[in-house]
Amino acid sequence: MDFQPPPGGDITILNYALTLEYLERKFYQEGLQKFSRQDFVSAGFADPFYDNLKVIRSDEETHVSFLAGALAGQAVNEATYSFPYTDVKSFLGLSSVLEGVGVSAYLGAAQAIVDKGYLTAAGSILTVESRHSSYIRAALKQVPFPKAFDTPLDFNQVFSLAAQFITGFDPKDPPLPFKAFPAIALQPSQYPYTAGSSPITFSGAYKKALAAKLITENQKVYAVLFSGLDTYYVETYMTRGNAGDLKIDKIPAGTGSQLPPTGQVYVVLSTADGVNTKVNDANTISGVGIVEVLPPRH
Repeated sequence: MDFQPPPGGDITILNYALTLEYLERKFYQEGLQKFSRQDFVSAGFADPFYDNLKVIRSDEETHVSFLAGALAGQAVNEATYSFPYTDVKSFLGLSSVLEGVGVSAYLGAAQAIVDKGYLTAAGSILTVESRHSSYIRAALKQVPFPKAFDTPLDFNQVFSLAAQFITGFDPKDPPLPFKAFPAIALQPSQYPYTAGSSPITFSGAYKKALAAKLITENQKVYAVLFSGLDTYYVETYMTRGNAGDLKIDKIPAGTGSQLPPTGQVYVVLSTADGVNTKVNDANTISGVGIVEVLPPRH
């Protein structure tokens, strides 16, 4: 993972944060315009849940105003977005993902911020995003605080997650110095993902990476999972047939000093094995996927 300050330093980092806050603001503005209080009640989310979502929307609006004000004339403009929810429950499922990614984004960016005033402000936003995440997770009957540590992600990892919802940037803005990795496709599972037992299949991953010349024939590829402060490396294998799928037989259970991966877990495919080479942006061949993982069964 690459946590070095990007070109442009703190100003770039603040614009990165502003881009994410624009996304969250638009997500809640559109969702709460599309769905009424009664829609949420009918879906099983009784009052005051709708009012609390309006508070979350207001928080995101305030974060945008604060960051744009701090950047003054250097602030990027709002991008355009498209969100793939169809009903209240899919809206809240995506809300949970976005809030979790927001936490990981601020946490990962913190070590690259030089100005301590900016760092304190970013930390203040981070703690609020974490409260949002816990509240939404609890409403979805997920563990609100699934691990003792939250998960930091680097700039390109977060940008890869955000890019799938961004349909265009303002052409007047200089491009942010981040890139999205080739997309990763996780085959849907009919059962909940569980640490220590559940497999993950990455659809067409080997064939796509080979065609893009990101790997060579028969080169080993590893699924790298991020959860809290732990990173897990699992060698993949190619499934039968011509689909070019890669697979791991089970999500790690956590051993020794590593806690089990639980909650919102991130995964990339990489040529790094974790022993001779650690995962970084250069050896990541696709990502970032998200799996909601339950603790190991005992």
